[in-house]
Amino acid sequence: MRIVAFFATVACLLAVRDTRADFDGKLQPTADNFAKWQAFLRPRPEEEKWLQIPWLTDLWQARTKAAAEGKPILLWEMDGSPMACG
Repeated sequence: MRIVAFFATVACLLAVRDTRADFDGKLQPTADNFAKWQAFLRPRPEEEKWLQIPWLTDLWQARTKAAAEGKPILLWEMDGSPMACG
């Protein structure tokens, strides 16, 4: 499983490297470019729209509300480690 996580990390780094043209391409963070790296790595507001959804953590409350409004339920559920859902 570690090798899968390694290759996924490498693929993400390569993809991110190509998507932000404004970044100077230096791969090693240093004290001099720390603020730039921090801004580069933080999610942009348009990438966090899921935080604007009024999520419910009580399944029964969500089911009752969905039934009253005639809407479906999106169940976001995870078991185990985030790196190896099982």
